[in-house]
Amino acid sequence: MSDMERTEFALPEDLQLDREVDMRMQPGEQESETTLRPRNLDEFIGQRKVRDQLSLVLTGARNRGVTPDHVLLSGPPGLGKTTMAMIIAQELNTNLRMTSGPALERAGDLAAMLSNLMEGDVLFIDEIHRIARPAEEMLYMAMEDFRIDVIVGKGPGATSIPLELPPFTLVAATTRSGMLTGPLRDRFGFTAQMEFYDVDDLTRVVTRAARILDVTMDADAAVEIASRSRGTPRIANRLLRRVRDFAEVNADGHINLPAAQGALEVFDVDELGLDRLDRSVLNALIRGHGGGPVGVNTLAIAVGEEPGTVEEVCEPYLVRAGLIARTGRGRVATAAAWRHLGLEPPEGALGQF
Repeated sequence: MSDMERTEFALPEDLQLDREVDMRMQPGEQESETTLRPRNLDEFIGQRKVRDQLSLVLTGARNRGVTPDHVLLSGPPGLGKTTMAMIIAQELNTNLRMTSGPALERAGDLAAMLSNLMEGDVLFIDEIHRIARPAEEMLYMAMEDFRIDVIVGKGPGATSIPLELPPFTLVAATTRSGMLTGPLRDRFGFTAQMEFYDVDDLTRVVTRAARILDVTMDADAAVEIASRSRGTPRIANRLLRRVRDFAEVNADGHINLPAAQGALEVFDVDELGLDRLDRSVLNALIRGHGGGPVGVNTLAIAVGEEPGTVEEVCEPYLVRAGLIARTGRGRVATAAAWRHLGLEPPEGALGQF
């Protein structure tokens, strides 16, 4: 065996080896412990129609002393569906059990979750459109009759054991309500469609998050961050953290308008909220193919991404912002997309007045 190499090094002379270590939380470490999620319907910003409808459902059930109807929350990612499920459990003062559709691969997985529920509990299933079909079939009876049949054994000797369940409330979230089967969708007593936020509501979201994170910020900086957040609170909170990092590194930590604009420029977020990938898609569509029509596979090859990434990540916001349009022949750039890239739209471009 070879001899072990010995390495020697000298410690700095000014190193204090006898200094005390404080186990208490230090300033700046509280962010990981403090959640930005609102805890009740009054703290929840935006989605006024959904909040009013949900408040009626919960208050009515609470006054009657029964469990509320099952709730389906539908909408794009980042709008607060999971937060709303937590608020429902908080408003009902009951336990919240959380799982996801992809995790329920077999009926036995769902049976294990349901058998552990107590009366009045809230079961939250995220991405319910991805639940396995056997588990979905079991969920029908559980939602309607509060009972399930557990099959024991196989073949001619298999027996069915009925298992009674305590009354519970299922809260399900989906980003693709069209993929839900009819029987499953019909068993929800209340369906909430979450909408994108406007700039005013997002400004309130950013201001509240800055207060929780103990960050000082000017009002115009909050509006700047909110206007580039694609109508999504999750993106607004993420951009706020990046702007805070920029302000702490390059200034005194106070977020003003120049700091917000400088940080968003560093992180490639333009005035419409487009990032590098979004602009790459627009460049490939306009500069590479004259504005289209172009198929999504061709666009994906041009930007070096998978077709699913272009279709599911980039296109929804680009279509909603009026920058591209879907046609039977492919994707077409609108006049607004040409102008956003600093180009003059050609004659006959979509959206040209």
